[in-house]
Amino acid sequence: MSNPIRRFSKYTVSTVEELKKCSWPKKRELIESTIVVTVACLLLASFVAVVDAVFGKAIQWLIG
Repeated sequence: MSNPIRRFSKYTVSTVEELKKCSWPKKRELIESTIVVTVACLLLASFVAVVDAVFGKAIQWLIG
């Protein structure tokens, strides 16, 4: 079994090397992507809320 400190050091060095190979988004691209994700989350949350309300009323109607 190897030294845990040496393994961690090797892991850190290789992680930094891999991160240098990444292409990072420009600020404008990052902002646009963030807006798209936020809008998609809001739409999905709205859809789930509406479906939940409809099914809740349907269940109350069936039970009541």
